[in-house]
Amino acid sequence: MTPNAASFASSRRSFLASTAVAAAAVAGGLPLLTACGGGQEGRKEGTTTGKAARKILPAYVASSVVAPDIPARNGSAAGFTKAIALDRLKTSVPKKLGSGGELTIMAPLWGTPPDNGNPYYTAMNEAIGVKAKWQNQDGNTYDEKLGAILASSDIPDVVVVPGWNLMGKIPNAVNAKFADLGPYLSGDKVKDYPNLAAVPTDAWQRCIFGGQLRAIPLPGSYVPNIAPFYRKDVFDKRGWQLPKSTDEFLAWAKEATDAKGGVWACSDMKWTAFNAFGVLNGGDKALWWNLQGGKLINRIETEEYLEALEWARKLFAAGVVHPDDKAGKTTNPPGTRFTAGKLLVYNQDLSDWFGKTSEQHAQNPDFEMAAMDIFTHDGGDPLLWAGQPCNIFTFVNKKASEQKIKDFLAIANFCAAPYGTKERLLAEYGVEGTDFTLDKKGVPTKTTKGVNEVLGAFDYTGKPAAYVAHPDFPEVTRGMIEWQQRMGAFTKKSSFYGLTITEPGRWSNLADDFEQLEDDVVRGRKKIGDVQQAVSEWKKQGGDDLRDWYRKLLDSTGSAQ
Repeated sequence: MTPNAASFASSRRSFLASTAVAAAAVAGGLPLLTACGGGQEGRKEGTTTGKAARKILPAYVASSVVAPDIPARNGSAAGFTKAIALDRLKTSVPKKLGSGGELTIMAPLWGTPPDNGNPYYTAMNEAIGVKAKWQNQDGNTYDEKLGAILASSDIPDVVVVPGWNLMGKIPNAVNAKFADLGPYLSGDKVKDYPNLAAVPTDAWQRCIFGGQLRAIPLPGSYVPNIAPFYRKDVFDKRGWQLPKSTDEFLAWAKEATDAKGGVWACSDMKWTAFNAFGVLNGGDKALWWNLQGGKLINRIETEEYLEALEWARKLFAAGVVHPDDKAGKTTNPPGTRFTAGKLLVYNQDLSDWFGKTSEQHAQNPDFEMAAMDIFTHDGGDPLLWAGQPCNIFTFVNKKASEQKIKDFLAIANFCAAPYGTKERLLAEYGVEGTDFTLDKKGVPTKTTKGVNEVLGAFDYTGKPAAYVAHPDFPEVTRGMIEWQQRMGAFTKKSSFYGLTITEPGRWSNLADDFEQLEDDVVRGRKKIGDVQQAVSEWKKQGGDDLRDWYRKLLDSTGSAQ
């Protein structure tokens, strides 16, 4: 079985929401609120914590269906290293919860949408007792489609919203257009859906929008998910030691780079630089803020932020970064150059460990990769900042009937089945003999049909607590989990961890240009002074006002921890 995709989903995407059409969805002549949590129902800014949140959140009842081989620790996912025979799979949904009704569901998809009548969709619908009709949209332009849909009166019954699309006016549209699921899930009510009851509370906290429980979460580990991968086979052959500091990494990179031979030490290491220097998490705007010494500080205001960019710039300046990274070429991504031996280190989502190992297994048996522990600027222990425990949400149209809401919850409960169950196998792999076959070790392997059809749909409507299960590569499973556990020991939660915060619209796009500026600086096109100037302008244009807003929010509601 495969890992919970949400566990390691990268949140660094920078697609901007289509604010113009989304604004139309929520404006209607009504002004945006200026007071946190006030105003008309469905249009609240701010967040909900403390006693108010406890009244809303579902009760937590841990699953005991199958025990993991490697229990979760320090915020890590759980690990399963062994395949479970089909005749030993458990049942977590003993009866159909769906009414047989029809639901339209819109979700992003990176690939070609399969036909709605394919065997996988048909089998899932039959098992759950629903008739899901999928409206898959191009994931690369999903923000635009989402904005247009929310501005219209023709909203599907169910809509998937990635966290990176919660930009601009989209959060206010979410509050105005989607249903409150609290009457069906808050407190002990969630026990009617046992698999959803086993979803961690941190993930549910993220699903409170506008003071109501509006979404089903895709839970994930909060440990930073970007790892610096290295060619372990090459390191072992050359006798290289893993660096413990940024200076050691740069010294190694200069030694390892052989431009004439077509080998460079690394790709753009900006993401690792932020972790190496202890920069606040950049995956969610609320995580950019943290209370330090009695003052609320934004990540872009810190010395660590500038130092990280300067170190990443030094790598480019030293000529140890592959030229394609400087040129910004997308036709030859770092992972491809890494497996081809053209670069020796790159940083990427932790899930790439399995993807690349599986890909190279047959064609390059000597290939071996691993993840470096996060090295630091001074060689000491790292200071890492937690990511959000959920970053993909699924909502129900506010106009949906009670039966449609219950049918959706039937889907979500089925899809949140844990590893080692019949429901999980069907949701992840589809129909045996059609979508997957079993190898000699009993490990399910997707057929071409399964690869093309078992994707981008039901996997967004529910997931169990974060886990990794690669029985075909147990050493990778163990490596991924143990890396998370080691890094999790150094991971702290900042002031707004676990909260979904709707910023006032007038400031919601204030920092959108910083990612491009960062990339320009590390490539030598801009200077650190340009960042300092941008920070100064950010403060004047609303950054200081936004700080005051966040501070009042923190003082009035408190953190979620």
